[in-house]
Amino acid sequence: MLRGNIPAKVDEKGRLKIPAAFLEELKGYGDQFYVTSETGEYARIFPMKVWEEIESKLARLSSHNQTKQKFLTWTNYYGQAVEIDGQGRILIPPVLREAALMKGDVDVMGHLTYLDVWNHGRQLDNLKKNTINEDDLKTLDDLGI
Repeated sequence: MLRGNIPAKVDEKGRLKIPAAFLEELKGYGDQFYVTSETGEYARIFPMKVWEEIESKLARLSSHNQTKQKFLTWTNYYGQAVEIDGQGRILIPPVLREAALMKGDVDVMGHLTYLDVWNHGRQLDNLKKNTINEDDLKTLDDLGI
């Protein structure tokens, strides 16, 4: 499982060196990844096997399903299949890199089966405006967490 937050950097060529704490877990999925975003505010790194499971679920929906179409439009616009290099780096696609302000200091956060990468300043702002509220606590309680 991918968990925790590890500060990292995106270099001038748009490459992110995957933090060592996440690298071994990710390599268990292979060397292929899908890097995308649903909003352009951050980069989401899926092992290709995990992304293909998402695609399989989406394929079962009608082509007229508007949520499916929106999701695919956004994730295809920002998305790109990438391969991890020998130094443990992956390329953040240029369109996404620009939208998400991906250069310099970033936060790499584990979300069980994928990673989110945020511009550090943008992540701090996001945390402040998206605090855990009473509805969230109720949902977690209903799940027994």
